[in-house]
Amino acid sequence: MPTTSKIEWTGSTWNPITGCTKISAGCVNCYAERMAHRLQAMGSPNYRNGFKVTLHHKALETPLKWRKPRVVFVNSMSDLFHKNVPFDFISQVFDVMCRAPAHVFQMLTKRSHRLLKLEARLPWPENIWMGVTVENSHYYNRIDDLRMTAAATKFLSLEPLLEPLPDLDLAGIDWVIVGGESGPHARPIRREWVLQILRQCREQQVPFFFKQWGGVNKKRAGRLLNGKTYDEVPAGLQDFQLQSRLAL
Repeated sequence: MPTTSKIEWTGSTWNPITGCTKISAGCVNCYAERMAHRLQAMGSPNYRNGFKVTLHHKALETPLKWRKPRVVFVNSMSDLFHKNVPFDFISQVFDVMCRAPAHVFQMLTKRSHRLLKLEARLPWPENIWMGVTVENSHYYNRIDDLRMTAAATKFLSLEPLLEPLPDLDLAGIDWVIVGGESGPHARPIRREWVLQILRQCREQQVPFFFKQWGGVNKKRAGRLLNGKTYDEVPAGLQDFQLQSRLAL
């Protein structure tokens, strides 16, 4: 069975890989690391190595068993383009996604340099979405790398948003997700930063999704902006996403 996700912009998660290493400012308070160590302490077999990069061959074909369409976040507990993930395994993950065209697969990476290096060797059907995380302006290059891939749908996760992101070039980008950091050591997000991104999305006609304010108690902080929720998604996904959640 798929793992139902509480992440607002997806429906399920699929983790053929777990574990990662920190490479930039957004990784400092990694939620996946906290969760991995918690699961290791609970005796979960998939987290016997804690947060070390671990390949789960037995999980590879899991999406092929799902009968109803899903919106799936791939490797919510890792990064498919981590240097310790062999290309052969990456290729197998893509093969499964190609063989499951009823599902929409959403991937995020901070390692856009490796994504760009490998993307020409990978298939990019319409159901495979590719995104990059950009937490501050030092990583605009990730957007440029993403733009150069053959992914049919390209998206940004501006989470955790750690500073203003002016002069965002959203050419070729189909979706922008924004969120504040959550957890015991969450760094603050400012309303003016979020509104600036919203304005840029409006000017460049890109759907805007506000995930959360975050903080120590993210439920209490909520996700209202301007008194409402922003759940915009790329054209054609909204009905599919609703159906996928109802199917869980």
